[in-house]
Amino acid sequence: MSVEALLFDLGGVVIDIDFGRAVASWAAAAGVPVGAIRARFSFDEAYQRHERGEIAADVYFAALRSSLRIDVPDAVLVRGWNAIYVDEVPGIREILRAAAERLPLYAFTNSNPTHYAFCSARYADVLKSFRKVFVSSELGVRKPERAAFEAIGVAIGVPLERILFFDDPPVNVEGARTIGMPAVLVRSPADVAEALAAL
Repeated sequence: MSVEALLFDLGGVVIDIDFGRAVASWAAAAGVPVGAIRARFSFDEAYQRHERGEIAADVYFAALRSSLRIDVPDAVLVRGWNAIYVDEVPGIREILRAAAERLPLYAFTNSNPTHYAFCSARYADVLKSFRKVFVSSELGVRKPERAAFEAIGVAIGVPLERILFFDDPPVNVEGARTIGMPAVLVRSPADVAEALAAL
């Protein structure tokens, strides 16, 4: 395998995230049992449209209020929304810095403007390893859509078959492989380290 660039997902690979923290925050603010909010929350069509940049945050939050059946202001939803970020994945910073000495590093996150504004500020130091972070809401497409990977290949000037992609949801990894992009399913930083050592 001839690799010219590395492409990393952020949430779950570089940054540890937990959507349960958002659920708990919204439940507490609304005075509703956590289990009820957990049952009502989903990565629905509005969520995906928000991640493609097709609808603004206030429109998404209105849809979220409706699906969760709670009446709280946008600021409360944002607080819970940003609570999903736990910390950078232990050990990943060192792996990325070592990798960046060998190959150009890029990141691709399915994210929305609210999340990415918070994430990019809080984790600015670890994100320095990447030459560019591609955000789905800016691209207008999201993983695992073929057009998303193709847009990144064009942007960085590297054929998809020479971009090694790292992500934790199997659906994204399979989506990349289907179009000829080599991809690694990440369950821990060791998976990243082993794949890089094998290059």
